[in-house]
Amino acid sequence: MNKVVLESPVYSVEAALEAAEYGVNRLELCSNFPEGGETPSTGMLKFLKSEVDIPIFVMIRPRGGDFAYSQKELMVMKRDIELLGDLGADGFVFGVLDYNGAVNISACETLIRTASGKPCTFHRAFDAASDHFDALEEIIGLGFERILTSGGKNTVTEGIELLKSLIQISRDRISIMPGGGTKPEHVSILANEGFLKDIHASCKIWKPNKNNFVNPNVSFSDDPESFKKHLLVDQESVSKFLEAIESL
Repeated sequence: MNKVVLESPVYSVEAALEAAEYGVNRLELCSNFPEGGETPSTGMLKFLKSEVDIPIFVMIRPRGGDFAYSQKELMVMKRDIELLGDLGADGFVFGVLDYNGAVNISACETLIRTASGKPCTFHRAFDAASDHFDALEEIIGLGFERILTSGGKNTVTEGIELLKSLIQISRDRISIMPGGGTKPEHVSILANEGFLKDIHASCKIWKPNKNNFVNPNVSFSDDPESFKKHLLVDQESVSKFLEAIESL
């Protein structure tokens, strides 16, 4: 089988540079980790395109929360694809549902058309869909290249059986990319289905920042400890995933 691609989501310049250095094959560039990822800045993408030589897919998500967007939000998403595409984005990551949990076909068609042939991933909005098998066929029909999913559950471990079914049903029509609490041992389990092409793993680690002073009287988020640490990439975790892929 072809080599499985390891993709990692990154939320800062430092994390992106680390992931590329440690051997990750593709980046999913995002902002706002607490919300599960939102659209990153144009400046971050432009800088990273000059620093790393691996593909960078960008998250297109104008806010956190649900995946049913207003017409004005969809206009923002369209504009973000245009701007980030002009700055060298290698692909896009988005997903749009309607208010009943079905794939919003017309919205996705518009965004894919705006991507101008660059590959698109339907992200974990898939896990929020009301019928995963109907959603699968609609997403394939729309022309997405892959689906990022934890199998309709909070983690890949919990959703492993649905992931196996999705891989078997989709076969080579689309890549089912497991993501969400992915572990190195999932690589061989899912590769046994015969059609695994991508693995999405954050390989994240929290590291203390270098501040010598922290004002105890102010907090800038719901997690006061977040001011004292940065979300980065764990080299050992990346190595374990790469070893699992190489052993296939």
